[in-house]
Amino acid sequence: MTTLKQATGPAYTRIYSVGAARGENAVPNDDLIGPIDSSDEWIRQRTGIVTRVRANAETDAIDLSTAAAAEAIERSGVAPSDIDLVIVATISNPKQTPSVSAIVADRVGANPAAAYDINAACAGYAYAVAQADALIRAGAAKYAVVIGAEKLSDIVDPTDRSISFLLGDGAGAVVIGPSDTPGISGTVWGSDGSKADAVGMNHTLTEFRDGQAPWPTLRQEGPTVFRWAVWEMAKVAKQALEQAGVEASDLAAFIPHQANMRIVDEFAKQLKLPETTVIARDIETTGNTSAASIPLATHRLLEEHPELSGGLALQIGFGAGLVFGAQVVVLP
Repeated sequence: MTTLKQATGPAYTRIYSVGAARGENAVPNDDLIGPIDSSDEWIRQRTGIVTRVRANAETDAIDLSTAAAAEAIERSGVAPSDIDLVIVATISNPKQTPSVSAIVADRVGANPAAAYDINAACAGYAYAVAQADALIRAGAAKYAVVIGAEKLSDIVDPTDRSISFLLGDGAGAVVIGPSDTPGISGTVWGSDGSKADAVGMNHTLTEFRDGQAPWPTLRQEGPTVFRWAVWEMAKVAKQALEQAGVEASDLAAFIPHQANMRIVDEFAKQLKLPETTVIARDIETTGNTSAASIPLATHRLLEEHPELSGGLALQIGFGAGLVFGAQVVVLP
């Protein structure tokens, strides 16, 4: 009997480079407080956001993804034609099909790379990193571009007090490839669909089509999500450190999903991070960009602290589903 050949890949992978694209417009709190009957002070105290970035009407998640991926590829030293896998984590593809990833792969010169989108909301980037790492080590790909991209301003209700003022637009991308030493730890990931109603869209597209509901927008049960993030996700972050075989004191950086500054601060406290660990606080000027938030925050950290290069970073994403994913990576 003929035996099937099976591919095998390198023992380890790492992140080679990071690219970013932020929405073109800085939108301060004062621009949003009228419809939600709020104040700049209330938003700052509750979320830590001073301003957020939002894209022009004609810019979509595909455009943002392309710009971020192009920068990451250029910085990686890998030829675009050698990229054979493109994964885009997003909940804001302007069409349900075709995928953002296939269009981006073509735009950046990686055609005919394998390309697919994943929807794991704010955990999407961590999920996609886990997949790229596993697929490369399995021999299914050699070089991957992983992108987290969102244009959340398209699915915002300006009168909604639960989430609308948090959200921004942008994309962050990384190139992942073979490594001589481990650069991406095992991922701790999972879901709790019993809390599916805690955050997500308030209507379906078919309800909108049939005139039974307005255009679907994002909503959340703030207190439920906050409690879950602070208590359950701190446990996941600790598990990710265990999985990687490192201590909190080994971390050069902590890069959580930029959901809310209070959550970020509470995480840091529960993980007992030392003063030397740099904590990403990109939310202050970018807002919550869901799947894009971790790579965007990583990009900013490396721009502002080039000395972090080569250090360990714990990244954790969590959001609608509810879903979560966390891993430790070596910063490029």
